[in-house]
Amino acid sequence: MQEQSWLDLFITYLQLEKNSSIHTMRNYANDISDFEVFMKDSQVFCFSDVTVNDVETYIEMLERKYSNNTILRKISTLRSFYRFHMEEGRVHENVFSSLTFTKNSERIPTFFNEKEIMDVLQSLNSSDPIDQRDCAIIELLYATGMKVSECKSIQLGDIDFSIGTVLIDKEGRNERYSPLGAFALDVLQKYINHGRMVLAEKKSQPNGSLFLNFRGGALSERSIRAIIHKRVEKVLDKKDFRPNDVRHSLATHLMNNGANIRIVRELLGHKQFLTTQQYTHVSKDRLQDVYKHCHPRA
Repeated sequence: MQEQSWLDLFITYLQLEKNSSIHTMRNYANDISDFEVFMKDSQVFCFSDVTVNDVETYIEMLERKYSNNTILRKISTLRSFYRFHMEEGRVHENVFSSLTFTKNSERIPTFFNEKEIMDVLQSLNSSDPIDQRDCAIIELLYATGMKVSECKSIQLGDIDFSIGTVLIDKEGRNERYSPLGAFALDVLQKYINHGRMVLAEKKSQPNGSLFLNFRGGALSERSIRAIIHKRVEKVLDKKDFRPNDVRHSLATHLMNNGANIRIVRELLGHKQFLTTQQYTHVSKDRLQDVYKHCHPRA
C-alpha cells in the first residue's frame, strides 16, 4: 500500500537521520496511522491529495475526542511528516504548515499569578539550607521556564554567574542557554555558598549536581516535583496544579507584559510556534482590558 510505504520511509528517516527513540517513533506512527483512518473514511486515497479543508475537518474531529495537548502533538507529527515528504518531492505543499489551531473548548494552561509566585518565594527567604535550596529551585524554574525534568539535570558548572546564564538540556536534543535575572542569580549564589555546602558535607564523595537532597546526593525529578507541591500547597492552599505550572507562569507573564512570541518560544525551548500559541490567550485578555480602559469609545 502506497500510504504505508510513505510511513515506512518517514520512520526510517527518524531512525537513521534523527536518531529518534523507539517511544517517539511509535507515537509518530500511531498519529500518522490515525490520520490514515480519517483519510480512508473521507475517501482520500493518497497523502498528496489531502487539502487544507481536509485538515480543518480532521482538526474538528480531534477536538471532539482529545485534549489540547494531544491535538498539538498530532498536528506537530503530521507537520513533520509532510515536511519530510515535501523535501523528498512527494508533495508540493505542507498542508499543516500554516495551520492556526483554534479550539473552542481549549484547555488553557494553568499558571500562578505574579503575587502567588512572590508569596511562595518570600516564604522561603531564610538561612535554612533546605529553604534556600527549595527557593533556588522555584526561582530557577520561574526565571528560565525550564521543565522540572531539565531542572534535575542542572550541574554546578552549568551556571555562569559572570554573564548570568544557565545551560539547559546539554545532553539532550534541545540544548540552549537561558538568561538569569538578578533575583535568580542572587538566590542561587546564596544557596551555592551556604545551603548547598551544608548539604554537600553529608556525603563523602563530591556531587556536581546543583540541587542536593538532605543526604548530599542529587535530587531526583520526583523529589523536585514533591518539593514544589509541598511549598505551593503550604503557602497558597492550592492542590489543583502541576509543578510545570511554574514554567507556564513564566510564559504567561512574559506574554502578558508584551514579550514577543518568538522570544518566549526560544526561552521555553519549543520547537513549534503552535506550542507557544497556547499562552497567547492571556495576552488577548490583556489586550481587551487595555482597549476597554484606554479607547475613548470602548
